[in-house]
Amino acid sequence: MAARANPLFDIAPAVAPAADISPTPANALSRLAQIHTEAVETARLANLLGRSLYAAIALGALAAIAIAFGGSGLSKTVAWSILMAVGLLAMLRAYGFAMRQPFERASLHAFAQDMHACLLYAGFTWGAGAFLALPASAPGAAVVLFAAAPAVALAALLRERQAVLLFLAPAAGLASLACAVRPFADGALAAGLVLMACAAVAIAMQFIAGDKRHDAALPHALIAS
Repeated sequence: MAARANPLFDIAPAVAPAADISPTPANALSRLAQIHTEAVETARLANLLGRSLYAAIALGALAAIAIAFGGSGLSKTVAWSILMAVGLLAMLRAYGFAMRQPFERASLHAFAQDMHACLLYAGFTWGAGAFLALPASAPGAAVVLFAAAPAVALAALLRERQAVLLFLAPAAGLASLACAVRPFADGALAAGLVLMACAAVAIAMQFIAGDKRHDAALPHALIAS
């Protein structure tokens, strides 16, 4: 007779064997798409960090040119210079903090939020320069150049749609308002040209952002197909 198994020494597992958890091709592609999305976002934020220093320098240089050729009065010029200096120092401070951990996603996200806030403040301050830095005798072309030049410079340097628009919207709005309120030459025409020039920059940034979104969506499109 066959010996019966002693249950005390029966060490067979009491649970069912684990299911096969080997990755399927679909899961591997999904993970690859997620890694690609995170890499694209990290690269975008790192590029914003690296370019922000040049953007701050460009804004400072354009502000110095506006002050040199403005001639709106000492008190107004000093007030606008202080407001611009506060914004530029805030941008440089955010840049300095982020450069301590330039490849940490949390640090890059925090920097992007700080940079957006600084650019929004700089946009309002720059638009206020149409009231404070430009003289009342300024021609309409000078007002258009004053409003559009920093927007073009930021678009070329930052290449980030949201960051540029945060600066562009208040700067264009206040500059066009100054054309309507202050006795600039061809005030109404200058207001329209300011809005048109700034709208052209915004449309160009929209096309650039659309191309970037198309490139980032390619891995997900491959998975769906």
